[in-house]
Amino acid sequence: MAIMKIETFCITGITVRTSNAPGMAEKDIPQLWNRFFAENIINQLLYTTSNDIYCVYTQYETDYTGPYTAILGCRVEKSVPAPAGFASVTIEAGNYNLFTAKGNLQEGVVFNEWTGIWQSSLKRSYTTDFEVYGKKAHNPASAEVDIFIAID
Repeated sequence: MAIMKIETFCITGITVRTSNAPGMAEKDIPQLWNRFFAENIINQLLYTTSNDIYCVYTQYETDYTGPYTAILGCRVEKSVPAPAGFASVTIEAGNYNLFTAKGNLQEGVVFNEWTGIWQSSLKRSYTTDFEVYGKKAHNPASAEVDIFIAID
């Protein structure tokens, strides 16, 4: 775990409103990923700045136990509005704790890292948290996914 200073940037993609209540996120988030790939969303996004895929968690109603919005998409130029049918979120500049999930994506390595984050005493701001699926995540059997948690 390391503290990183992040500058403002924008993500555009598709969304789902969910929660970590039993049966919710474990169903909703994989469906979001399935839609992302089935509909080839990455190629529908305009003005992307990389091919990294971001999964952003925002609009927290309370904390990790309450409803929140997940946005699955790509980084885009800041001044570009989201196309019809898509949503955008701004990742505000600030301090983020960086965690890295390493291992097999099919075996829940990212979820396992989140479980540790939820059980930690980390002082979270519950504004925007995000995962980055970059080049190190291309091999699902031996992936590395960075998880950035907004802190106060």
